[in-house]
Amino acid sequence: MFWAEFLVIVGVLLSSIFVFTDDPVTLFSMFIIQLALLFFLFYYIGKVRDVDITEIANIIRSIRLNSSMKAEDIQLNPTLGLVEVELKETLVKIQADINYLTKLERMRTEFLANVSHELKTPIFAITGYLETLEAGAVNDPKVNAHFLNKAIQHTENLSSLLNDLIDLSMIETGEMRMSFRYFNLDEFINPIIAEFSEFLEKKRIKLLYLPEKPGLLVYGDKKRLKQVMSNLISNAIKYTEQGNIKIYAIVMARDVKIVVADSGIGIDPDDQMRIFERFYRVDKARSKEIGGTGLGLAIVKHIIDAHGSKIEVKSELNKGSEFSFALKM
Repeated sequence: MFWAEFLVIVGVLLSSIFVFTDDPVTLFSMFIIQLALLFFLFYYIGKVRDVDITEIANIIRSIRLNSSMKAEDIQLNPTLGLVEVELKETLVKIQADINYLTKLERMRTEFLANVSHELKTPIFAITGYLETLEAGAVNDPKVNAHFLNKAIQHTENLSSLLNDLIDLSMIETGEMRMSFRYFNLDEFINPIIAEFSEFLEKKRIKLLYLPEKPGLLVYGDKKRLKQVMSNLISNAIKYTEQGNIKIYAIVMARDVKIVVADSGIGIDPDDQMRIFERFYRVDKARSKEIGGTGLGLAIVKHIIDAHGSKIEVKSELNKGSEFSFALKM
């Protein structure tokens, strides 16, 4: 801006001549010179601004065409510092949005592939059993009941998968309404434990409920929290061959921490960060044997998040796992 400053100074000096002369010719000459200086001043400023605008346009074009551009690559005239800051923040925001959309697209593709695979398994099994029965096995008393039971089992698995998909979809889209109220924790957990008594007897393991003090009142949605506890207890039973499963209720400053601990096979540290993803299975071969939709822990995470809490896991291979979350009291 050296020339602009120079022209301004010259203009000021010429203006001072008006104070010391009253000659019309001189005054007119000075007026014309001042007009010329103003013209050149505005012309120069316009040229500078044209250069700045062109530079801004080039940067915007680069942002649009070059996804790998970095914020540090944006350098403008020092007088356009605010514009430079805005352009850098815009670039960072655009790149974050693109990365998020790319991640969503990848997740959508993986989700559709997983759903397709999970649906095919029970459908093909049911079809196979029914076709075998239709081919004549229905008249064989040695196999007909077995095949029907297997078909019914896969139908139940298919129903569970669809119900979990509906629940997960409703939670993620915000369509699932939550009903929060205070309730007695003992009266809530004991009936859930009773529902698993048959499975516990079959595996010869005990499930112990150990509240820090009786009659604790907690705040939450009982129906959705029952899904959480049922999922956590079911997983603990599935992956525990011997020992005990313990449910703790620990009183914190303002919350009650609920812990479901087992003495099962444990979870590898690399898997612990991903077990709450949809359809993620720690041991795919074993998961097929013991059943499950692969959506249980994803649903658990969403429900606990909706309670303003966080589901946490601590685990060590061959020493058991511990899932915990806090509820307001």
